Amino acid sequence: MQALHTAATGMAAQELNVQVISNNIANLRTTGFKKQTAAFQDLIYEHVRRVGAQSSDQGTILPVGVDIGGGVKTVGTPRSMTQGTLSQTGNDLDLALSGEGFFKILMPDGTYQYTRDGTFQMDNQGRVVTAQGNPVQPTITIPNNASGISVSEQGQVSVTLPGSSASSIIGQIGITRFINKAGLQPVGNNQFIETPSSGAPQDGTANSEGYGKITQGSLEQANIDVVSEMSDLIAAQRAYEMNAKVISAADQMMQSTTALFR
Repeated sequence: MQALHTAATGMAAQELNVQVISNNIANLRTTGFKKQTAAFQDLIYEHVRRVGAQSSDQGTILPVGVDIGGGVKTVGTPRSMTQGTLSQTGNDLDLALSGEGFFKILMPDGTYQYTRDGTFQMDNQGRVVTAQGNPVQPTITIPNNASGISVSEQGQVSVTLPGSSASSIIGQIGITRFINKAGLQPVGNNQFIETPSSGAPQDGTANSEGYGKITQGSLEQANIDVVSEMSDLIAAQRAYEMNAKVISAADQMMQSTTALFR
């Protein structure tokens, strides 16, 4: 029976939906994480009687047709790039973005990746790097005898050097934005890479037109609403159970039909 296959597609779709929701919940405390949702579409229909077809020699037209659906398919897991709340940490190299843009990271192979996770540190050369040791772009090197690290909303990095009471600007942290930021491809470690869907990266200055501002001593939290995720999880579970009941009902109908021939 076609109902078996149709219900099976529904169970597979809801299984993927639960996987997406579970990943969102697992990353509830992941800095800069952006939640995903599962998007579905119905499958191709079998047109038993096509709507609008001629139903008699007198030219009458069918007002409705008979269309048998084939089930459901997953078409994507779009990522919501809405702003997360900011949480104060007090660490000088913890930076949060409010608004458009990503921090640009130089990878060991010379390519660039992009992140909203501003949990930065210093390496043994004094460079500002990610937790994996990859430098933020443009590269900022903090002198080993410097104190009072300050990062402005525009991304200017200033320090106080020995023998001087005034702070000195030592570099500028850049911000990169994309025409379609939802088209970025996640690669793990809170980082993304550009794709043909995202468009080319557009480097700019924080707190300028079209770019978000930087807040020092804070981090952006994941944009996840726990109550909404739990509600979606319950709905997905119930949908899975209902599709399982359809398979059970179809199986019972086939058993009854088979019994007629015994």
